[in-house]
Amino acid sequence: MSDSFDLEYVTIHGHRRAYVKAGTGPVLLLLHGLACDHTTWDPVIRELAEHYTVIAPDLLGHGDSDKPRADYTLGGYANGMRDLLTVLGIDKCTVVGHSFGGGVAMQFGYQFPERTERMILVAPGGLGPEVTPLIKLIQAPGWEPVMRVVTQPGLRHVSTGALRALSLLDTPWTHDLGEIASIVDSWQDRGTRFAIRHLVRAVIDWQGQIVTMGDRAYLTETMPLLVVWGSQDRVLPVKHIQTARALASQAETKVFDGSGHFPHKDHPDEFTDVVRDFMDSYPAARYSKVKVRQLLRRGSLIRVHQADGGEPPVAPLRQLTTA
Repeated sequence: MSDSFDLEYVTIHGHRRAYVKAGTGPVLLLLHGLACDHTTWDPVIRELAEHYTVIAPDLLGHGDSDKPRADYTLGGYANGMRDLLTVLGIDKCTVVGHSFGGGVAMQFGYQFPERTERMILVAPGGLGPEVTPLIKLIQAPGWEPVMRVVTQPGLRHVSTGALRALSLLDTPWTHDLGEIASIVDSWQDRGTRFAIRHLVRAVIDWQGQIVTMGDRAYLTETMPLLVVWGSQDRVLPVKHIQTARALASQAETKVFDGSGHFPHKDHPDEFTDVVRDFMDSYPAARYSKVKVRQLLRRGSLIRVHQADGGEPPVAPLRQLTTA
């Protein structure tokens, strides 16, 4: 449960969804990362709720939401967020996604542009193949039995205690170990382990991330976009922010010096200031079927000409790069 706000619950398609709702004004949908829950936003919810309606759900398979045998793909999560907003009587929002939640945010904006006013991506997945080997290991054949042992009461307390102690060293390599300790704690639940493993298999293989926004990034031309990263991120490298700048030249970007993979927790005051400045500076996107149709046709023409070895009739799409 959040330290600041009580959880609320709603059942959608037979599965209970947990969420925090606070504040009034334009809607911010806050989507947490892999193996986290809504509490990752605790340091910023109260201040954001002074200016906005904040919706912070536990994604399916996480936190206090149900953990069924279900669809744990990006598309499935985007559909779930659309349905949650619909049940809550919310038509449009600015979607804010951290890490895996950033991938869900991008998918939400792609599937439901008419309901997306802006996108704010915090160290998001989907901007390059690189990802920490620790996440790759989740799909390994022996991961489940190993976690079953590691999360037994005695060993779990020792391992998480060691991780939290190391996080106090405040080095780039130990910066986020306290968060990892909380994730290991959550893996004592078999349903959570099941959900996380299926989620990882949908977006990552042994070579790294397999889902990218690169082939659809041109569609963000119609939508205000802010990308935030921590300079000491060891989960998803900060160099991926250069990819965001190349794919969406109109995007605003911000790097938090000395922050790890959770800049909204490391620098909550600065983070909320950046969000407010972005919200104040960029009016909500207005969905246009005509504009989206033009962009899709342009993108298709470019791909056809590139496949034929010809010159594109308009400015070419920027290719995905990790430089």
